[in-house]
Amino acid sequence: MRYEIHGSLLPTLEVYLDEGESVYTESGGMAWMKGNVEMKTGTKGGLLAGIGRKLAGESLFMTTYASHAANALVVFTPEAPGKVVDMKLEAGQSVICQRDAFMCAEDSVTLEMHFRKRLGAGMFGGEGFVLQKITGPGVAFLEIPGEVREYNLQAGETLKVDPGHIAAFEPSVNYDITTVKGITNVLFSGEGLFLATLSGPGKVWLQSMPLSNLAAKLAKYIPTKG
Repeated sequence: MRYEIHGSLLPTLEVYLDEGESVYTESGGMAWMKGNVEMKTGTKGGLLAGIGRKLAGESLFMTTYASHAANALVVFTPEAPGKVVDMKLEAGQSVICQRDAFMCAEDSVTLEMHFRKRLGAGMFGGEGFVLQKITGPGVAFLEIPGEVREYNLQAGETLKVDPGHIAAFEPSVNYDITTVKGITNVLFSGEGLFLATLSGPGKVWLQSMPLSNLAAKLAKYIPTKG
């Protein structure tokens, strides 16, 4: 499977499929296509798998696009301004993502829900208890709001992050929630009461624009009925 990512603020992902190749996405995720491409929509893995994906922020039904000729084209676009990130996963290799991060993937890639193990991380981590787990082999694509920074943490190395800025991390990374120290920091810093702690080893991907922040800014300009 060949693919190209074009643009910056509102990019497009162009996936070129040869005969026998396929890619899947959530319902309504395709923007346009050409060539001899067959669409097939279903729960992909069964009803329980579909319900799990729904809890993880995706649709109950997934649509698979299979090519029956060479050089077919299927194009996907993100739902918000940001970046499209390609993840080349080996067999059994996984990445944990925020809800709604999954864009599309080769048919060999598995998408399922992932539960936070720690009570505090689930209650105060900004995304709830349920995240997405994407497992190879194959290429998966994430849509991440804003710009993306990637860090490779060494064993014992730690990042403290506003939880809304966490886009994805490898399963080897330990995720926990800590409280902000100092009453003036809590009340006047604007960072809230909790910070996420990400500890290595492993890679983490951070986003510059959490959708919750964008929604809060836009809400100020939306008139409300009196």
